[in-house]
Amino acid sequence: MQSDPRALVDIAVQVGREAGELVLAMRSSAVPEFDTKSTATDVVTAADRASEQLVRARLAELRPGEPVVGEEEGGDAVEGLTWVVDPIDGTVNYLYGIPHYAVSVAAQVDGVSVAGAVVEPASGRVWTAATGAGAWLDGRRLAVSAASRLDLSLLGYGFAYRADRRKRQAETWAGLAPLLRDLRRAGAASLDLCAVAAGRLDAYAEHALGRWDWAAGALLAREAGAVVHLPGEAPELGTDATFAAAPGIADALFDALVAHGFGEV
Repeated sequence: MQSDPRALVDIAVQVGREAGELVLAMRSSAVPEFDTKSTATDVVTAADRASEQLVRARLAELRPGEPVVGEEEGGDAVEGLTWVVDPIDGTVNYLYGIPHYAVSVAAQVDGVSVAGAVVEPASGRVWTAATGAGAWLDGRRLAVSAASRLDLSLLGYGFAYRADRRKRQAETWAGLAPLLRDLRRAGAASLDLCAVAAGRLDAYAEHALGRWDWAAGALLAREAGAVVHLPGEAPELGTDATFAAAPGIADALFDALVAHGFGEV
């Protein structure tokens, strides 16, 4: 079966858009039906489950026999081509009616992302990337910011669900705040990584992301020129850290994060 990254992007966009339409249509009925996962703050709605089921069903039709890893139904990344799906990234935003959430669909080969799409149901925006073909937003090619000074940089960040870890993370962000222009907490990792790709954020760092959170967004950031470290690649930042930054500030931010305990949270 064809595995050209650009053809895989087309599949990711197609199923991501279909799932996005479902998620948008279900919001009023799905929000009252939510459960929790790792903690009481880690929510999952009926729309999360329905979205992933739709993506899995469509991929089975369009790419039969290829395994799928999803946030809600699990699965394992294997050798060869695997699809990685976040049916709603930013579920808490979705729950509260904040329109900053996305459906993320990526294709990985031997665990490395080669194609991906991040679809925003509320706005209809579609972010895409393929290995060697750049990162794009609705047909416009993206490039990371030209930031060269940490004190004039905007950093996106996130929090873990466990209260004890959130406290330690907050201490790191408090230490970093005087070194930066500002910080932003938007609540959807895939879109934060896309924002780095578009130069809307100069950098982004977070712990405890699942593969589905970064599989498409990190590819966009990298294809747009960002320095990217995925979980396990930079032990100094912690074994589960995700990092993406414009090249002009990447080293300085990396060192500042380490100095302020980011790798120990």
